[in-house]
Amino acid sequence: MWNYSEKVKDHFFNPRNARVVENANAVGDVGSLSCGDALRLMLRVDPQDETILEAGFQTFGCGSAIASSSALTELIIGRTLAQAEQVTNQQIADYLDGLPPQKMHCSVMGQEALRAAIANYRGETLEDDHEEGALICKCFGVDEGQIRRAVLNNGLTTLEEVINYTKAGGGCTSCHEKIELALADILAQHPQVAAPVATSKDPHWQEVVDAITELRPHIQADGGDMALLSVANHKVTVSLSGSCSGCMMTDMTLAWLQQKLMERTGCYMEVVAAEAAAY
Repeated sequence: MWNYSEKVKDHFFNPRNARVVENANAVGDVGSLSCGDALRLMLRVDPQDETILEAGFQTFGCGSAIASSSALTELIIGRTLAQAEQVTNQQIADYLDGLPPQKMHCSVMGQEALRAAIANYRGETLEDDHEEGALICKCFGVDEGQIRRAVLNNGLTTLEEVINYTKAGGGCTSCHEKIELALADILAQHPQVAAPVATSKDPHWQEVVDAITELRPHIQADGGDMALLSVANHKVTVSLSGSCSGCMMTDMTLAWLQQKLMERTGCYMEVVAAEAAAY
């Protein structure tokens, strides 16, 4: 029997924004009824500044799928599309005070629906023919692109984790070898992938998560990337990748991030890169 937080139970029994949004100008559909999980996310976006004025959803799935969809709408209403597209599935799970590992795919489904809705608003087409990579799991319609995003966003390193986060391989199991090959290829290209430490109980966890979400685009603009690994006792550990990996300016980047976090939290914060933290 899985343990669900009180917040998951609340959002399941009292889902927020479980409705059709009238005059929605952004719609994202993911999953399918045949796969056992399906989500339609509807947004009404202000064309002036791209602020999400309303968000609603229709979900066919388990209690965790309903709770995750509800939490997603609460997280994005009032944000601009640029801010909303930085919301991660881990933030959805954290908002619910955690999800069982076997149910993390519900938070991923929410993030994928948001991605689809934003693309719909911008007139971009996310094809159904898996243009981002070969179809890996026929049972649940999961392609290589979806697996890659889940791995990189969540630091997945094992077949079991990929199944939990994407449902790929959770059916007939015939695709397990394909998943393992895809996972090995992704990890070979991104050796710094590491699973985030569960530190949501740290008093500054959410402030740091929000700050990293806001600051990450500045790092990505220069060809780099960073991911939050842990927050504990005023020490923040991040992983750096892309052009930030081995860069001579790493110390300056960490100092900049440290200053921003101290301004955000109002207290001293030490920021270190994962490589440095290992010594």
